[in-house]
Amino acid sequence: MDEALFVRFQGVTRRPQGHFPGVFALANDLARQGLLSEEEHRFWRAGNDWYDAAYPNPSDVDRGVYDPELHPGAVAWFKTTATHLVDRVPGYLDLLAAHGVACERVESSAPGRIVYEDEVQVVVVPWETGPPPAPAGSAGRPDPGTPTT
Repeated sequence: MDEALFVRFQGVTRRPQGHFPGVFALANDLARQGLLSEEEHRFWRAGNDWYDAAYPNPSDVDRGVYDPELHPGAVAWFKTTATHLVDRVPGYLDLLAAHGVACERVESSAPGRIVYEDEVQVVVVPWETGPPPAPAGSAGRPDPGTPTT
């Protein structure tokens, strides 16, 4: 198997649209529903503010990146080299676990068709039936995403 180049933290239950919501969407859902304690709300707000300042929001760069008709099922993945971003995710996982929201870490060398990329992340449309075949002479097909929890 190829070395994972991307990592995603996501829920384990598909949304009606067919995708697995990411860790930030899940935490935002709890906050919108008013389910966070005062301390949890402070953590969530400070964490979101930090992430907003730490890297670009793909939607600010390309307003259509998550358009369900242009890019059905598009989701964001961190590059594994973005350790300063990935290292802060466990606080969100703890928050979600405290509310019984199951999450998993998924790693992949080819999570889908890339529709946006910057230094720390990609947004991809997941493969419908797995990634495309590897080029002739390569060691095999890239993995579509392997849960690591």
